[in-house]
Amino acid sequence: MIQPMGTVTRGELETREVDATPYAASLIEGHRDFGYSLETALADIIDNAITACAQTVELIADTVADEPWIALADDGSGMTETELVEAMRLGSKNPTDEREAEDLGRFGLGLKSASFSQCRSLTVLTRQVGRTSCARWDLDRVAKRNDWSLELIDNPELVTGHDLLPETGTVVIWEKLDRLSGGYTHDRARRAEHMNSELSRAEHHLRLVFHRFLEGSKPRLKLSLNGRPLKPIDPMATTHAATQKDPEEVLRLRQGDVLIRCHTLPHHKRMSREEWEEIGGPEGHLKSQGLYVYREKRLIIAGGWLGLARQTELTKLCRIAVDIPNTMDAEWKIDVKKASAQLPPVVRERLKKVVERFVGTSKRTYRSRGQKLVDETRFPIWNRVQKDGQIVFRPNLEHPVFRTYADQLPEDLREGFERCLRIVGSGLPIETLHAELVGNAEAVTADETSANDLEELVYSLAVTLMENGVPSDALSDTLQSNPFLRVRWEAAAPILEGFLRTRIS
Repeated sequence: MIQPMGTVTRGELETREVDATPYAASLIEGHRDFGYSLETALADIIDNAITACAQTVELIADTVADEPWIALADDGSGMTETELVEAMRLGSKNPTDEREAEDLGRFGLGLKSASFSQCRSLTVLTRQVGRTSCARWDLDRVAKRNDWSLELIDNPELVTGHDLLPETGTVVIWEKLDRLSGGYTHDRARRAEHMNSELSRAEHHLRLVFHRFLEGSKPRLKLSLNGRPLKPIDPMATTHAATQKDPEEVLRLRQGDVLIRCHTLPHHKRMSREEWEEIGGPEGHLKSQGLYVYREKRLIIAGGWLGLARQTELTKLCRIAVDIPNTMDAEWKIDVKKASAQLPPVVRERLKKVVERFVGTSKRTYRSRGQKLVDETRFPIWNRVQKDGQIVFRPNLEHPVFRTYADQLPEDLREGFERCLRIVGSGLPIETLHAELVGNAEAVTADETSANDLEELVYSLAVTLMENGVPSDALSDTLQSNPFLRVRWEAAAPILEGFLRTRIS
């Protein structure tokens, strides 16, 4: 039965007021499903530590205990008991309130919603000016009581994670990790294996999201996982000598400045395999190209073009860093998890022009490189042919190696030899190559060449070039312009020297 709280008259309209306070058990359970993953949940807790001016954050996870738990301990400013109660209140801050310039918060929901997405018991220990305070939300207790009474713990020394609390700082403890068991509730070994796998993925995410805080000889933040320091992953590879950087552009708006910086990553052969795979992330470089949006130096969006371009192999090295202040949260529609956003119309129009120019330059660079690979003056093994609007690759029957061998065959066998070469061209596995190049292009490579085959190629090309007027002292430079020989020049050079000695003698 509805209990009226009173009658209010507004002009000619009469209204009644009733108490519509949300049911605690229902609402708090609903806060578990805002779409957090383990990595975004952990990042939200670290945001709070950074806002509290922490210089060190320790992530401790006990995955093998009978009752696994996770704790994040920081050496930030800590809280008084009054401040702790306010921090544990759902919706403790209005997203429209003005914030400090480097405040990473948004709705005042992160600590609670992020934690509830992974656990049923959230405990926060905090210490300031020598005084320790402790509070806990236990969802099982809330479900039973159906009220908003927060537990304040007077003997915090008995709480899991108390030994992690510094002289000043805060420890957030997650227990009853029902969302992290992977369904292996009664299989301790497999549960631990699943949790460790999730933590490994979360580690990569944290190294990426907070890379600007972790960089430098004197980083603003030190972050560790079970005592192991986490190193930053810079998706722009800004310190790599081969990274190309365009001049910074500034879009000045009423709510603040938007900084735009375009980067082209180095070719994978100019980086170590570890560096290349690390920057590409779990989904690879094709998926990680595009826009990287930072809010107060914290990464919000990692890759994707947000509808401004298509993800293609030709643009997979393109990355654009976009920096926004927290005064633009409403315009960018930053979500609770701080893991997605939408481009405001004025920014979209500016970025559209930047992306079109940047992507166009990248494509022209790749296409130019592709055209050089099939330049007829370099004796390509494959010819690139445009036919009926399509591109076809055919073996170059006039290549010196093929031509020399064909000339040595009896005339009645030459046609059969050339037919075999044409069949090889027709059987080129285009669909398989496309799938491999799209999914893992850097792993696709040419087969090894035997010493005898390489010698035959060098001799044939050298003879043909000299017959076409290339002087012997120019053979080395000319042959190195051939992409096939250039990557094998260490082995090809001695062969050419032997050829020249034979010719001179």
